[in-house]
Amino acid sequence: MTSCTLGVVRSQPAFVASLALLSIVLLMAIFGVWLAPHDPFMLNPQAVNQGSSAGHWLGTDEFGRDLLSRLLIGIRPTLMVALGATVIAAVFGSLLGIAGAYGRPWLSFLIMRAVDIMLSFPPILLALLAVGFWESGVLSLTVVIGVLYIPHFARVAHSATLQVTRQEFMEAEHAMGASVRRVVFTAILPNILSPLVVQATLTVAAAILLESGLSFLGLGIVPPEPSWGQMIGTARGYLGQNPMYVIWPSLLLALTVLAINVVGDRLRDILDPRLREE
Repeated sequence: MTSCTLGVVRSQPAFVASLALLSIVLLMAIFGVWLAPHDPFMLNPQAVNQGSSAGHWLGTDEFGRDLLSRLLIGIRPTLMVALGATVIAAVFGSLLGIAGAYGRPWLSFLIMRAVDIMLSFPPILLALLAVGFWESGVLSLTVVIGVLYIPHFARVAHSATLQVTRQEFMEAEHAMGASVRRVVFTAILPNILSPLVVQATLTVAAAILLESGLSFLGLGIVPPEPSWGQMIGTARGYLGQNPMYVIWPSLLLALTVLAINVVGDRLRDILDPRLREE
């Protein structure tokens, strides 16, 4: 380990620990199927709600399925939904925010008032209304959650674009007769990426929590495909028989969201020049 790496570990232990945890979670999502010691879908009526043992390190669930195996593959659908929803929200929200700040006044008014209306409702409430009209699954959850977080990116992109449009290089672009497309993709977008990247990390964490909340209520990932939120919702009925059944997915979910937020805060400190100067 180099002296530079040691310095980072000593000065930012929470950030390094969060990156390490997220790396493990990502490996679980990619290789969980191959790392699982048992078939996560295999029922075993003879081993229902058992505690930790040599055969099942984290115990079993109400159908005798291995908890460790289901935890290893349970993060994959959640991450797919969270990352897919973040991409949808980032693309469409950024375009709407730029259009609201750089477009005509009437267009800006319509876009930002629509954004304000959507932001006035809790995402979980809108998600509950939306998922009731479609069949639950990864694709529908990704689209619904992505649409719900479009206003967040639109607000960030709108604010950042307003600051960029006041810069002198924007006047130079206009003086050279640059097209709107050129101005947006070469002058505006590169200069607003920093806040958008930070918003993306926060949105991933929020999307994970939202998907887990919907799965907890039975409106998310469809069984027998596991997700951590779904496992928590099911395990609450077996607290007296097997308390570790609810503790393990709850702990992993909390640590994952906490790690993403820590990384997001650190990225904000790195990318925001005003914070670097302090």
